[in-house]
Amino acid sequence: MFVLELECTDADRDLLIAELWDRGSAGIFETLYRLRSFFNDEVSIPELLSDFARQHPEVSPIVDEDWIGFARAQTSPMLVGERLFLAPEWRDDPTPEGRLRIGINPGLAFGTGSHETTRMCLEWLEGHVQPGAQVCDVGTGSGILCEAAALLGARLVVACDIDPTASQIARTNIARSASRFLVFTGSVTAIAGGTADLLVANISPDWVSALAREWARVLRPGGRGFLSGFDESDLPHVRAALQKAGVKVTGSRAESAWRAIEIAG
Repeated sequence: MFVLELECTDADRDLLIAELWDRGSAGIFETLYRLRSFFNDEVSIPELLSDFARQHPEVSPIVDEDWIGFARAQTSPMLVGERLFLAPEWRDDPTPEGRLRIGINPGLAFGTGSHETTRMCLEWLEGHVQPGAQVCDVGTGSGILCEAAALLGARLVVACDIDPTASQIARTNIARSASRFLVFTGSVTAIAGGTADLLVANISPDWVSALAREWARVLRPGGRGFLSGFDESDLPHVRAALQKAGVKVTGSRAESAWRAIEIAG
């Protein structure tokens, strides 16, 4: 087994990930500007190096361990915000007093809390979820955001993802909480208007922009939203799309190169 590491930008990340899965990747992990993809030895290394030459590929072997073990060795518990504790499912570290525990399992779907955009979304939810709130999570991935919302006291969590595998994983994860929830495969366009007290979307800048009218439609009057998944270079385009759709922008946040926009209904 070996690891193929590629340089990537936010703009080409999704396409590269899709291509790596098509090439037979056994698992993919993301960092800010790189992708690490695991392959079995029967996959042609020269072909991968040639086809991904523009991403400055690097290949290294994995000796005496599989990619899951490799990933687990690099994943540690994390404190997020003031109330959340993200712990790998295989670890038995005690939950710190006053923290809510969320189990993470890298490699199944996007969203382990290690990425800056995910952390910003989690921290925003921590500061805004009130008991009894109805929360909408668009592009739910592993379901970490909707699970956090449920643990923080949301009465109902509605989550969607266009990837059926992601929506199934999110459904399984959030079922561990006591809140009512609805997770479905599809887009925010299927959600009834004026139903969300809070809305969070950690998706690509193109989708944040393309769905701009949906954010205003889904939020209740006085509702709040948090849109992330883009970097500084995407900010003007995203802001322009929101403004054109009549979305009220109330603020922004930043962590490293990543950005998020706060909106109001």
